[in-house]
Amino acid sequence: MLLPDPFSSKPRPAVFGIRAAISAAHPLATAVAQGVIERGGNAADAVVAAQAVVSVLVPEAGGIGGDGFFLVRSGPGQVTAINAAGASPRAGTPDAVRDDGTSVNVPGLVGGWAALAGRFGRLPLAESLAPAIRIARDGMRVRPRLVATVAQQRERLVRGGAEASVFLTAKPHALVRQPALAAALAGIADGGADWFYGGPLADAVAGAVADRGGLMTVGDIASHKTVVTVPLSVRWAGRTVHVQPPMSQGVLLAMALNGLERLGAVPPDRVDHAAVELTEAAFAYRDRCGEGAALLEVDLPVDLDRASGRGGPRGYLHTAGVAVADADGLVISSLFSVFDNFGSAIYVPEGGFVLNNRAGGFTQAPNAIEPGKLPVHTLAPMLMEADDGVLALATPGADGQVQTLLQILCATVLQGLDLPAAVDRPRWRSENGKLLVEAGHPAAEALGALGHQVVEMPYGDIRGGGVVAAGLQDGAPYAVSDFRRENWSGAI
Repeated sequence: MLLPDPFSSKPRPAVFGIRAAISAAHPLATAVAQGVIERGGNAADAVVAAQAVVSVLVPEAGGIGGDGFFLVRSGPGQVTAINAAGASPRAGTPDAVRDDGTSVNVPGLVGGWAALAGRFGRLPLAESLAPAIRIARDGMRVRPRLVATVAQQRERLVRGGAEASVFLTAKPHALVRQPALAAALAGIADGGADWFYGGPLADAVAGAVADRGGLMTVGDIASHKTVVTVPLSVRWAGRTVHVQPPMSQGVLLAMALNGLERLGAVPPDRVDHAAVELTEAAFAYRDRCGEGAALLEVDLPVDLDRASGRGGPRGYLHTAGVAVADADGLVISSLFSVFDNFGSAIYVPEGGFVLNNRAGGFTQAPNAIEPGKLPVHTLAPMLMEADDGVLALATPGADGQVQTLLQILCATVLQGLDLPAAVDRPRWRSENGKLLVEAGHPAAEALGALGHQVVEMPYGDIRGGGVVAAGLQDGAPYAVSDFRRENWSGAI
């Protein structure tokens, strides 16, 4: 069921398309993706177009200074994982990662766009990037949340050289232009990833990092490789769930699903408790995500009658998602990010963008920082295949991503909710030893009675994520978007 009666529903309904359906982190990105489909593009072209527009509109969350992860389903059982993440500098690593140039890894997103468009797209990369270039050049309306985030991060941005950024003094809904970003996107459109990683912009990136204590060189940037491989896949509840392989945390979701499968029929009043316990148990292996499929053999401990009190993940809140499905069977789940708000806050004036601080994802061995190494990544899009279709899900929320996705899967598959109702339903988030629960959650009292340290958070709190969803049901493309954050769905 995908909420067939939108007129009487409070949750945002599923929208069905003839050619494609899109769910993205901003309404304008969704509209642009629809236009790309109208011009003959497919789901891959639409994802690139939507991500590029979000990079222009939502620079605090993602952009060409950051990374991206993609799961691409081109046919039944045919799923490709694109890992567009950059490594730490090869020449050496700092004694410690600080809030400066030492936090910057090579940006990977542009390589991901090129790989996705080159392998699966129908249109030239330039055509998919054209709307973002136009918006950056001709002007965009400043989002109030962007203004608020700039105010929070002003000291870091000024320290990072962003005094030249148009956003530092922008007011809500003001029309601002980003000529440097427009030129950078135009360079990528004309020259592809090679232009970004081997041209003058690479010199500018390396210079900005070096000026702030980092060790990245133009050689590090030029040697960047996008990894195209197979996903990690598990059977769960008669379905196949695909997640990103290392260095994504997606394996933690697969571990939790394996744990549910081993538990068998969980009583309805224990499903949320089991999911909390399984995510907390899985996150004990976060630093070992590089082991990939080997972790799927781990049997996670769960007591269905009592909270373990083992504590939960950390708290981060960033990233942007795009999910697209088209009538030819191409379904894509994607996430991209600069990590923290504005990443490292190091601004590249020649390109009009900030750089990531993904080196902050390094922790302790085996996830300790080393030259030329990828840290464990929070980005964890997923795909689920069933007999009657396929579903792409992704959400921002860093360590909350695995938790939000697990709740959506449990609500739909185990608890019988339709997808829009599952997305609308109040959520929990295990974080720093407490269980944050949105007001009105039907299991809040039961979770407290089982020993969880329940702390209420407002319904709709962005710590609950912001789901984008798209898929095929009996061949028809559909999309669903979360009311949390600025997500929007469209179809064509």
